[in-house]
Amino acid sequence: MRFPRGPAPLADLIDATIAASCRQRGIASVEIVTRWADIVGEALAARALPVKLAWPARADSEEPGVLHVRVEGGYAIELQHDAPVVIERVNRYFGWRCIGRLALRQGPVAGRQPARRRYVEPDAGARVEAAHRLARFGAFEDPALAEALARLGALVARDGRESKAGAHSARARRDKFTQR
Repeated sequence: MRFPRGPAPLADLIDATIAASCRQRGIASVEIVTRWADIVGEALAARALPVKLAWPARADSEEPGVLHVRVEGGYAIELQHDAPVVIERVNRYFGWRCIGRLALRQGPVAGRQPARRRYVEPDAGARVEAAHRLARFGAFEDPALAEALARLGALVARDGRESKAGAHSARARRDKFTQR
């Protein structure tokens, strides 16, 4: 099968598939589920999941809805504290005040674990350089401790270089988010 414009993003294909399920759960816009990570950020999306959007009982009411969110137990207090930020992000994404408050439900958020960084052993040159810096403090009685500290120093130095290099891209992502 050939696609006239190339392959389509999966998010575009599943909107219609999950629309009925979302309507049954009170979520009129499928986007709040499919774009949850874009709306609230990867860190929060890994620990929380929108479950239901409840609207006021009266149809003529101008009160905003209540977004029910399932959240991992240990993160519930932090999310409760950050609720105004989440509400503001959701409302900004949709362009109107659709959410007035969050209702948190503690429970597992299956399949939403954040990606873990793969450990990469520092190269030998970086370990030697870190060992030379450690030598200024004197000799270590335990060579295993000296090697472990040199490896740690090499990792810290590498992470420092990576964070300086990634500072520009993080700033660009933040600026892009605030422009929405």
